Amino acid sequence: MFYVRREMEERDRGKDPQAALAAAAATSGHAIVVSGFVVLISMAGMLLSGSAVFVSFGVGTMIVVAVAVIGSLTFLPAMLSWLGEKGWTEKGRVPVLGRLRHRGGGRSRAWGWVLDHVLARPKVSAGLAALLLVATALPALGMRTMSSGIEGLPDVPVRGTYERVQTAFPGTTEPAEVVVRAADVTSPAVRAGIAELREQAVATGRMSEPIDVRVNPDKTLAVVEVPLRGTGESDEALASLATLRDDLVPATIERVPGTTVDISGATAGSKDFNDTMKSHLPIVFGFVLAAAFLLLLVTFRSLVIPLEAIVLNLLSVGASYGVLTLVFQHGWGASLLGTEAVGGITAWLPLFLFVVLFGLSMDYHVFIISRIREAVLGGASTGDAVAEGIKSTAGVVTSAAAVMIAVFAIFATLGAIEFKQMGIGLAAAILIDATVVRAVLLPATMKLLGEWNWYLPRGLAWLPRAGQPAAGASAPSQA
Repeated sequence: MFYVRREMEERDRGKDPQAALAAAAATSGHAIVVSGFVVLISMAGMLLSGSAVFVSFGVGTMIVVAVAVIGSLTFLPAMLSWLGEKGWTEKGRVPVLGRLRHRGGGRSRAWGWVLDHVLARPKVSAGLAALLLVATALPALGMRTMSSGIEGLPDVPVRGTYERVQTAFPGTTEPAEVVVRAADVTSPAVRAGIAELREQAVATGRMSEPIDVRVNPDKTLAVVEVPLRGTGESDEALASLATLRDDLVPATIERVPGTTVDISGATAGSKDFNDTMKSHLPIVFGFVLAAAFLLLLVTFRSLVIPLEAIVLNLLSVGASYGVLTLVFQHGWGASLLGTEAVGGITAWLPLFLFVVLFGLSMDYHVFIISRIREAVLGGASTGDAVAEGIKSTAGVVTSAAAVMIAVFAIFATLGAIEFKQMGIGLAAAILIDATVVRAVLLPATMKLLGEWNWYLPRGLAWLPRAGQPAAGASAPSQA
């Protein structure tokens, strides 16, 4: 969208198709490479998640992004060149919309009005926008992650059957599985250890009969199914699991010489996955933020621009976390969205949302900053460059955001609670990012910082220019 839009702008300025395409390649083409690498960095964060599912998802997404970038730099300009030679670039234009595109350079009057008022009062605009985002993000400090399990399914017959079985036979639908390995699990010592485990488990009151034991044909492995009080990751179920893991197993079967004991099951698996996500989240955050900072530092030769970009993106991600916490953990407006409070957020969602939202938000952030930087290098003041850069990209950013919001909103209509959370989280974040962040906080902040936006310590003057024209050189669109 940005590439094609830039080519159209150059055509509107009177350039022939080939010159317009060359200008688009020198500007939007460069921005596509940078934004593509930013998205790749974000997706690469999944490789550090500690989960094989996330690693596979990350690899697949990175391949898609890489192919899209390569296609945007090869197939897209080739097709635009061919269409331009044939005189077909404007073929199929919608009459009314086609005329609107040329009016005012294709810029949105509504966003132009908003931006003019923001730049006229940058302190007030930045303060109010930051306050709104921080207030929205604050509930995320109390976010509780969990595995939705059967409770996350819509009201389908299987859920009703499950609940009736759980009521009649507590814990039997999701028992803990104590996996015992030994040379011979039917030996008297091992059998005595299992019997002692069984006796003490029932005595705690946190576990109950029937406790079943299954042995493999080689008699090297036994699975002891222990029904726990509570379901899923409820406080009662987690307390029962802790008693089993920390007290009963070490005091009984684990003391038998030659045995190795592991504990699995729905509750144990959910807790372990949740703990893995929590422990790896700082690693993913640190890698993505550090790598994105270095890339933007080299790209824009500024220490402030990457810091500003990271802060703005974290605010939009934090606001998305806050919305999810309010809706699904506390139940604010849940009924309006056709759902209900479930007491927490799906364990895999915070990490997933961060890498996806950081990549998407930084994607068009790079395009906006590239246009602003281009105007600055062309001789404009930072204030004028901000107005020019955001006004010229607002229409495309809004269109891209509208497409993403529509796609993500589809997930919010699905029955499973984890998909509802994903859809609402993504849609809310893109909406906040494309409006409050990009249209208000970004221009207001850049206007306040002025020339400090382009501050680069002398010690970093050796950094390569990564395709950016040297200071004082003509901007690509003016070459």
